Parts: sequence; C-alpha cells; structure tokens
Amino acid sequence: MEFGILFTSHPNTEAEPYPHRDVHARVTAQIVRADELGYDYAWIAEHHFSNEYGIMPDVFVYAAYLAALTKRIKIGTAVVTLPLANPLRVAENSAFVDILSNGRFQLGIGSGYRKYEFDGFGVDFDARRDIQEEAVPLLMQLFHDKRARHTGKHFNVRVDGDYELFPHALQEPHPPIFLAGATDRSIGVAGRCGFGLFLSSWTPVAELAKQTKVYRAALEETPPALRSNRARGHVDVARWVYVAQSDAKAKEESEAGIMRNLHHFASGHTSGYLGTVSQNVGASPRDYDALTRDIILHGSPATVIAGIEELRAQAGVNSIMLHFPPWYGAAKALASLELFAAEVITHFRKGAPARLRA
Repeated sequence: MEFGILFTSHPNTEAEPYPHRDVHARVTAQIVRADELGYDYAWIAEHHFSNEYGIMPDVFVYAAYLAALTKRIKIGTAVVTLPLANPLRVAENSAFVDILSNGRFQLGIGSGYRKYEFDGFGVDFDARRDIQEEAVPLLMQLFHDKRARHTGKHFNVRVDGDYELFPHALQEPHPPIFLAGATDRSIGVAGRCGFGLFLSSWTPVAELAKQTKVYRAALEETPPALRSNRARGHVDVARWVYVAQSDAKAKEESEAGIMRNLHHFASGHTSGYLGTVSQNVGASPRDYDALTRDIILHGSPATVIAGIEELRAQAGVNSIMLHFPPWYGAAKALASLELFAAEVITHFRKGAPARLRA
C-alpha cells in the first residue's frame, strides 16, 4: 500500500481572510511535513474562481515550486482539468516538472465537474468528456512520438519536421499518468488507455468495488503501445481521513467540519457530482456515523487501519489519498497526519520506522 495526501488548497475563510493568500503557506507547510513523515505522494488539485473549494490556478507552477522544497515525496496533479487545457502544454509542462523534480512527477488528468469553472473559461461543460477524449490520444502521441499533426473539433496541433516536443521527461516514455473516473465511460477510458485510476472520496466501498471491476476489465483492452505507463493497473482512492487517539475523539474534533464539507458537495456547486460518484451521498441526508460505515476513514488508528483493509479487500486499491477539509484547523490537521504516519503507515509497511521527528 502507498499513501498520499490530496491537497485542494481550500481556504479556511474564517482563519485565512479574503483574498485568502495565507492558504498557500499552510498547504505548502503541510506538504513539506508530509515529505518528512514518509508519505509517498503529494497530490495537488486545479481549481478556479471560488473560495468555497480550491484556489489553485496552475498546478505545474506549484509542482515546480514544491520540487525545490521537498526531497523524496512524489508530486502529482489530481487533477489537471484536461478540457480546460491544451494537451501540448500539458505534455511540455509535465516533462519539465519531471526534470525539475528529478523524476518525482506524476500526471493526473480529469474531465472536471464544476460548471462555473467551465463558464469562466468559455468552454462547454456538457462537452467536457468529448473534449477529453479528443485530447487524450493527442497527449499520448506527443509523449511517445514527441511530434504530432492533429486537426480536430477542439484542438489543432502541428509539431513535426525539424521540430519536436521539448523537454523530454526523465521518466520514460513519460511520467506515470492517472485518470480520474466517476462513470463507467471515464473509467473505461482509463483502462483502455493504460492509465492509473483515481476514484472519488465520496464513493461508498461497495460502489468502489464495482468501479474497479469495470477498470480491470478495460485494462485487458489496453493496446501494447500504451502498456508502458508505470501507473497502469494502479487504483488510487481518495478518502476523507481524520485520525485521533480514539473514535470518540476523532468524532468530537472532525464531525462539524466534515458535515460542513458534505453540505457544500451536496449543493449545486459541484454540478451533480455526488449523484454521479455515489448511490446515496447526494441523494439523501447522511449523518456522521453513517459516513464512517462506508465512506470516510475517521477514528482511532485501529479503526482507520480496519477501514483501509476493507478497501483493499473489497476494491483492490493500491493506494489511499488522504483528504481533509480546512475546518479542523492547521494544528489538528497536522496532528492527524502525524498520527496516521506513526500508526497507520507503519502498520502497512510492516515495521518501517515512523518519521515523526525529521
């Protein structure tokens, strides 16, 4: 098992006042600490225009900055919203950050789920999966051939003859690539293209098991030319995580924050996202105890370990992306990350030393 942290750069609007510039110092400090604690990945998310979720306009700029501040942690994008990007720029920047990080970069892409972001860029939200499915083969051609001539509905690219894609990534033929999936359509694309798969933090365990089954079947259709992606077959599930010394303490410290976050996701801001990723979460009220039964990993180290074991057994996941809202406060969030590293990660690494005093 591998363990990463998903950072959305979500401002705590009460502690990080408008225009919320302080959020970036807090998130950066948490990523540097995650590197010291032995987490495998720091995943950073692209989001635009709203202070009710993430403030991160350019994940490549941030990833390059983090590369200079960290030593061993892998730095990944979860995700680049591909319909809002140019595949050529994604390929160039991925290779560049891979060099700057000495081969620690991981590329996560996805179609997006917040309509207001598409409205801001003047991109048709309803066409987002069509745009992504045109962009993906072009992106892979650029990574593999370093050249492409493409005239399509959404993209026109010509890099050929004496010209090619520069720079070339350290990781060959490209950094590991993951795709975020919430529907059978996108999960199938992930498998057929040989991508690793990201799955949602709000999806119940039983539904995750169905989704990974779809993915495993689609992997059989990956053409030989796309089987060199190091992320192929790797399932990374985001989970809301909070660890304290006891289940009761975890509930006391996290219940208000996680329910506040659920209220946001169940609103219109996420364009039906919960209804897509979950059978129940967005459709009916859920209380904290119900969430702990099949969605969130909140509780004592033993409780969280048991939850991860169930995820691994039921859905065959390879890694967990820890996720948490900003409302717990920086000190409690950091304490949770440290306890998770000391008790949970060491459990799965069979005696590997905790890095609580880097």
